[in-house]
Amino acid sequence: MFNKPPLTLSKQVKQLQDRGLIIKRPLVAEKYLINISYYRLGEYWYVMQHDKINHLFKPNSRFEDVIALYNFDAELRLLLFDVIEKIEISLRTKLVYYLSHEIDPWWFQNFELFSDSKALVKTLASLEEEINRTKDVSIKNHSKKHKDDGRFPPAWKSLEQTSFGALSKLYGNLKNDITAKDQIAKDFGAVNHTYLPSWLQSIAQIRNFCAHHSRLWNRNLPGTVKLLSKPPNPWILDSKNIPKQHEFSKLYVHMCLMKYILNTILPTNEFTEKLDHLFVKYPNVDPDALGMKPNWQNEPLWKQ
Repeated sequence: MFNKPPLTLSKQVKQLQDRGLIIKRPLVAEKYLINISYYRLGEYWYVMQHDKINHLFKPNSRFEDVIALYNFDAELRLLLFDVIEKIEISLRTKLVYYLSHEIDPWWFQNFELFSDSKALVKTLASLEEEINRTKDVSIKNHSKKHKDDGRFPPAWKSLEQTSFGALSKLYGNLKNDITAKDQIAKDFGAVNHTYLPSWLQSIAQIRNFCAHHSRLWNRNLPGTVKLLSKPPNPWILDSKNIPKQHEFSKLYVHMCLMKYILNTILPTNEFTEKLDHLFVKYPNVDPDALGMKPNWQNEPLWKQ
C-alpha cells in the first residue's frame, strides 16, 4: 500500500540534497518547486541519477541544470506548437477546399467516402460536441438561420471547430480513390496518400504533448512514420543523417517531417534558426536525447 506522506518544500529540497543533487540556493529551489512541482521536475533530473531505485544522483548533478532542461523543453514546445499551428491551418484549408469542390460542402458526413464507419461515427460525435459547445458567432447564426437543416454547418464552418487530431483522422480515413486525398499529399510534398497519414498522426500526437505541457525532451514517442525513399523536395543528403527505423521514437525524425511540410507552406520559415538557437542558449542540453544528427543544420531540408 502506498503510504508516503507529502513533503514540505524545505523537506523536498533537503531530500534532493541528501540524495546528491547540488542545490546552492535552497530558497530559490523552493520557489521553483512551489511553481513547477517536485513530480514534474523529476522527469528532468531522472537521467541524472545513477541509482534509479534509491534515487541517488551522479556526481556534480546540479539543480540549475535541471531547471535549464525544463526551460529548454518549455521553449521547444512553444516552437513546435507554432510550427504545428501552420500545418494544422493548411491541412484544414486543403481538406475543406479540395473535398468541398470534389464532392460537396458536407463531404465529411458522407459515410460512402470513408473506409472505417465506426471511426467516422466517433469523429462526428466529437465534432458535434464541439459545435454545440462553441460560442463562435458564425456557427450560432448558422444554426438559427438554418434550424430546419439537419446537417452540420458546411465544411468551412464545421471543421474550424475540430482538432488537428480529428482532421488527421478524417484525412487518413478517406478512401484511397478520392482524388483530393492524393492532391493534399502532393501539396505537402508527400507524393501520395501512402505516406501523409502517418506524418499527420505523429504531428497530432506531438501537438497534444505541447498543448498539455508534457515533456518532449528525452521522450520515447510511440508509433512510427513512413519515410519517402525519394522525396521530391529538399530532404537529407547524407545517408548517415537519415533517421533509421529504431530511431523513430526520437523527436528528431518527427521534426524533420514538420520542417519538410512547413517548407511547402512557408518556404521562408525560421524553424532552423529558432531550433538551433535553443541548443546555443542551453548548451548543457544533450542533442542526442532528441535524436539530433551531426551538423543537421547543413542538410538541404534544414537549410531551406
